[in-house]
Amino acid sequence: MEHQKKIVIEYAIVALLSGGHLLLEDVPGVGKTTLAKIIAQTINCGFTRIQFTPDTLPSDVTGLSIYNMQTGKFEFSKGAIMNNIILADEINRTSPKTQASLLEAMEEKQVTVDGVTYPLERPFMVIATQNPIDYLGTYNLPEAQLDRFLMKISIGYPQASDEKQMAERFLQKELTKKLTAVVDGKTILLMQEEVEDVKVSQDLITFVTKIVAETRKDTNIALGASPRATLALIRASQAHAYLQSREYCIPDDILKMVYPVISHRIILSPEARLSQMKVEKVLKNILSKIPVPVLS
Repeated sequence: MEHQKKIVIEYAIVALLSGGHLLLEDVPGVGKTTLAKIIAQTINCGFTRIQFTPDTLPSDVTGLSIYNMQTGKFEFSKGAIMNNIILADEINRTSPKTQASLLEAMEEKQVTVDGVTYPLERPFMVIATQNPIDYLGTYNLPEAQLDRFLMKISIGYPQASDEKQMAERFLQKELTKKLTAVVDGKTILLMQEEVEDVKVSQDLITFVTKIVAETRKDTNIALGASPRATLALIRASQAHAYLQSREYCIPDDILKMVYPVISHRIILSPEARLSQMKVEKVLKNILSKIPVPVLS
C-alpha cells in the first residue's frame, strides 16, 4: 500500500483511540465512506451512515418524541446518531441547523430531545466527509463545528500501480468482502483508557502550549487555535505514542500530530490568503521558531 494511505489509516486509528472525531475532506470516490465502514467492521461495532442533504432535519440525526395513542405517552424514537461509528456523509451539504445537531453528541456523547438527555453508545466516533468547499450546493462548516473534530485529513488519489491493483481486486469481487473484526468495542474502550495513561512530560506540555499560543500571535493567522486544540494535540500525541508501543510521549509524536490536529482550527488572514499561502506552510514556519525539547 502507498505510504500516504498508511498514514491516513494511522491517523484514523489515532482519532479512534483518542476518543475523537475525524473529518475527511476530499473529492468524491477516493474511499472516504469505505474507510469509515472498514473501521466499524474491524472493531465489531455498530455502524450508521447518514447521507446529509439540504432537507435533512435535526430530528433525523438526534431522534424525536412520538406520541403513542395506545399508552397516551410520548416515546423516544432513536435517531441515526444512536450507534458506535457514525458516518456523516457529505456533512457540508446540509443546513447549518442540521449540522449543529451534531455538536452536543460530538462533545458530550449524549443527545437532548424535548428536555430529556440520552447517552450515546460507547465507543462513539463521528467520521464526517465533505467535498471541497468550492463545490456548488455546500455550506461551510462553522468554526465551532470544525473545532470538535480531532483531526481533518485528506485521502488523495491513489498511485497508478495501486489503482491497477484495486481494479484487479474489483474484477475478482474482493472489494465487496466483509472484513473480520480484530477487536471489539470493549477492547477499544480499554485501549482508550490506556491511551489516557500515556505519560506526557512537563517539557512536552510546554512545547504544545507554545505551538498553540504562537498560532494566536502569527500575523498570517486571523483566528488562532483554541484551548480545545491544546488538549486535542496532547491526546492525539498520546495515542500516537501508544501505537508505537510506548508508555510515554516524545517530541516526534507531537510534531506528527500538529498538522492534522491544528490545520482546520485556524483561519488565515486575508493578506495570507491573497498571497495564496498554505496553512501547512504557516504551521511549518511556526514550528521552526520553537525549540524542540530534548528529553533526558
